[in-house]
Amino acid sequence: MPGFFLACLLLAPFLAAAMLRARRLAHALATAEEAEDAARRQAEGRGRCLSLVARELQGPGLALLSQSTAQPDALAVAAAAQQMLRLSDDIAEYLAVESGPRRLAPEPLAVIPLLEAAVAEVAVRLGAGRRDWRLAEDFAGLTLQADRRALHGALTQVLTRAARMTRDGDLIDLRPVLTEETVAIVVEDEGAGLPAADLAAGAQSGTRGIGFGLAIARSLVEAHGGTLALEALPGIGGRIWLTLPRERLLAA
Repeated sequence: MPGFFLACLLLAPFLAAAMLRARRLAHALATAEEAEDAARRQAEGRGRCLSLVARELQGPGLALLSQSTAQPDALAVAAAAQQMLRLSDDIAEYLAVESGPRRLAPEPLAVIPLLEAAVAEVAVRLGAGRRDWRLAEDFAGLTLQADRRALHGALTQVLTRAARMTRDGDLIDLRPVLTEETVAIVVEDEGAGLPAADLAAGAQSGTRGIGFGLAIARSLVEAHGGTLALEALPGIGGRIWLTLPRERLLAA
């Protein structure tokens, strides 16, 4: 028994030091977790604020662009509208990069209601401006397995680009293209009266590329295993292919 007490006395300083180190480590971990949590809340708040700014810029920018031809200084008004829209794009693209990889929650989605919701949202952003949206009858019965929020976001980006490239009353066609390996939603606009430099900004004439704020839409489509491609010809118009793997098609 005396040997046991002696051993305890000898080990006591080491045990006390170990307990002190353990408490310090626990405190450091708690502090780090608190700091990480605070940083996460700050980032989320910043993201919500910037997202709101991007949306607030896009609405007036589209409305201003639609009405630019009716203004005495039409070119200056159109340039100011495009600047607002590009700033909105820049903010949205920054948020997409900061948010990291996309997490999807796929569900069966009827294509026509999805397209109609995206068209309605862009039409509201246009304000007094108007586009002749035409959905092909071939969309009837099509159902996709996809994330509703992500695919809606991609479609609104694509349709917003089409609205920006057209004038009041212009036609914008939406049609499906089905192959053995893919299913695509194709958006075609007339691009009437737009400078060739604007049409070529996202892609060289006759080639495919991404521009005009479509980087967000592309990331959303790629998260579904698909691709986004733009074809643009100065003075003729543009065509955007939103393509998904055929296995995303549940019913046709």
